[in-house]
Amino acid sequence: MLELDGRSLQLHDVLAVADAREPVALAATARQRMRTTRAVVDRAVTAGVPVYGVNTGFGKMSEITIASDQLTALQRNLVRSHAAGVGDPLPEREVRAMMLLRANVLATGFAGARPELVDALLAMLNAGIWPVVPEQGSVGASGDLAPLAHLAMAMMGEGRAVRGADIRDAADAGEVLQRAGLTPVTLEAKEGLALINGTQAHTAIAALACAELWRLWHAAHVATAMSLEALLGTPDAFDERIQNARGQIGQQQSAALLRALLADSAIRESHRFNDARMQDAYALRCAPQVHGPAYDTLLFTQGVIERELNAATDNPLVMESGELLSGGNFHGQAVGMVSDFLAIVSANLAVISERRTDRLVHPDFNQGLPPFLAGSPGLESGFMMSQVTAAALASENKLLAHPASVDSIPTDGNKEDVVPMAMGAAVKLRRSVRNLRHVLAIELIAAAEGIEHRRPLRSTTRLEHAHSVIREVVAKQSGDRSPSPDIVRLAEAIAAGVLEPMTAGILT
Repeated sequence: MLELDGRSLQLHDVLAVADAREPVALAATARQRMRTTRAVVDRAVTAGVPVYGVNTGFGKMSEITIASDQLTALQRNLVRSHAAGVGDPLPEREVRAMMLLRANVLATGFAGARPELVDALLAMLNAGIWPVVPEQGSVGASGDLAPLAHLAMAMMGEGRAVRGADIRDAADAGEVLQRAGLTPVTLEAKEGLALINGTQAHTAIAALACAELWRLWHAAHVATAMSLEALLGTPDAFDERIQNARGQIGQQQSAALLRALLADSAIRESHRFNDARMQDAYALRCAPQVHGPAYDTLLFTQGVIERELNAATDNPLVMESGELLSGGNFHGQAVGMVSDFLAIVSANLAVISERRTDRLVHPDFNQGLPPFLAGSPGLESGFMMSQVTAAALASENKLLAHPASVDSIPTDGNKEDVVPMAMGAAVKLRRSVRNLRHVLAIELIAAAEGIEHRRPLRSTTRLEHAHSVIREVVAKQSGDRSPSPDIVRLAEAIAAGVLEPMTAGILT
């Protein structure tokens, strides 16, 4: 049972709830803190002093004061009017992550919402209920208003929701709640705003993408090492002294991983001497110089995202001292920018992987392997089109690396005049990560086939283990067949962590 306290949520917790369905509850400390700040809101309502989001309109209409007998209708109308999303629905895991993050933000106490609101949200999460949330409609300013409004609507028993994993089972949210024995919430003063003001939609997507990119970063090293072996390359460029001479931390870590993966290879020993080649191509020799900056960026990005998991992003913020402070913590620039950074990571890992795949299939560069790794070259095309697919995906990732967070378009009658486009950054990051997953799968399949042609020589213990795992998913080539199912299956296995044991215990 994960307990939310609004202060200590981490990336692995998000994965546990989004994917492993770990149950969640509100910590007692957070419950008490929420009661304290809720009392501040109640006092403001009683006093009748205009407070943004409590008894005023919103955005450009914030100068309009709302009568006390209309405050419930104000919050209900806010949620309904802001549920303006369009496009494909977010996947279940992203919605579950968003629900968890929104509950954690409320648990900080700064939103001034009742603990019962978190209880209702977590009851849905624990029951496997998730709202249908369209992915388009947020610019990430004043938070992800549209996506979060669709979440709040479902809590009110409106809109559509799903219980289970199949979006085709979506039904009226009120009916879904009723069948689960849950009661829709009635929002009180400020609580509609407390549910929709924040960065939790794009942060949920970015958090899950960041977690997968760590896994793919490790898989990229397995792919690199296997390709190096298949191409009769040298690990000399990964010498620790070379990395230390530069001093870049990520590069040092990347090279250490490659050295461990490539230790004690019979394939390497077969060409250690009397090899006319002086150096390998950049895609092999400079892997630490490309994978290393990816490590540094992932480390930085994870820090930003994990801070945002526990960030108070509402407006105004309700202080335990009794003050209500208006600010702009809902602005999504922080996670929007690092989502763009991660898209650059994904693009670079895809580009260098595709270049290694090209060397594996190119008869002028593959050190005697069959052209395109075909069993009967000419009669068969082998891996020709697999490399083309990798090229297409790598090139698309270059486009997806164009930053969204440098864009802005005024909204809300120019009240929100500088917006971060954080949701767009997160959504294109998700696509980029999916592309990378398939690019690496293509390289791993080709590298495994290349190693087959070096038999009876054996690679290292770790890489032979990787080869066996790949063979459990993708059979050895025996004549042309459609590569598509193999690529998809291995990509899904990589995303699920099937290669993690090969790199376990190497890095500190």
